[in-house]
Amino acid sequence: MSTSPDTVTIRPITGPDEIALFNRLSYTINHELDDDLADKRRRPEWMWVAVRGDRLLARVAWWGRSGDDTPLLLDILDVDDTAEDLTEVAQALYRTAAKQVLAPGAVPPEYGRFIPADWRENPDTYRAVRTRMGVLESTGARLTVERLRLEWRPAAGLPTPDRRLAFRPALDTDELVALMTRALDGTLDAHSRTDLAQMSPHEAALKHYEQELATYSSPREWWRVGTLGENGEPVGFVVPARNAYHPVIAYLGVVPEHRGHGYVDCLLAEGTRTLAAEGVSRIRAATDLGNVPMARAFARAGYVNFERAINMAW
Repeated sequence: MSTSPDTVTIRPITGPDEIALFNRLSYTINHELDDDLADKRRRPEWMWVAVRGDRLLARVAWWGRSGDDTPLLLDILDVDDTAEDLTEVAQALYRTAAKQVLAPGAVPPEYGRFIPADWRENPDTYRAVRTRMGVLESTGARLTVERLRLEWRPAAGLPTPDRRLAFRPALDTDELVALMTRALDGTLDAHSRTDLAQMSPHEAALKHYEQELATYSSPREWWRVGTLGENGEPVGFVVPARNAYHPVIAYLGVVPEHRGHGYVDCLLAEGTRTLAAEGVSRIRAATDLGNVPMARAFARAGYVNFERAINMAW
């Protein structure tokens, strides 16, 4: 396929043999793409390029859970920032690829991109981020949220235990989903607020559980409920886990009636200690830029903001 047969060709990659071509445009997750293809989190037909001769002008790719028939996320959209304005090429690439990858009439999967923490201060970086956002804005996408990407390393030290809470594994899925449902009351998380505008709190919690937490292969014994005393009332929960790429603090919540007492620090400390006991070299986490209380809790626990992310939706 081509937007202009004499100059630009738009097509999917042929397979793993073209990863080197696809990776000519640099991005922080390039090193993951070989494994993603091998583990079927990506498919060659979900990875498209726009080329002129042997020069890669732009690329686009979707990601899904291992073995999924449809992608869950658009996570790569790049252009060669070193040359002429390639906005029109990137727009044609996205539209052409989306027609082939996505079901007719379906709402496109969310777009997510990792960006430098100082992206607004660096003119070149700002221009690159805005170019990519502009390509998708031309198709109807709008910014959903900007997020902080956070990381803890052993050199930061373990958070000090707080003896006010005892911890135990969740009794079962129903208990965890019930606590997630209660924690959605007053949430500052943009994705959760979007869900709550379309469904009940229980439905939103169950969606989050089924689409993310239930997919982790790491032990569910790691998931901890914090209680007031050994057999006391639950005040919140934390979900340490290992996703396909990193050990993570996947989710953390305090139920409304127990907020304002610093229990978020207790829960985060417990989740961090649980993963640290496995000998991990780092723990990743994320929170919305606007969720200041959660960002401060991560900072108190020794997590550093090493990067940001933007999400856009149609």
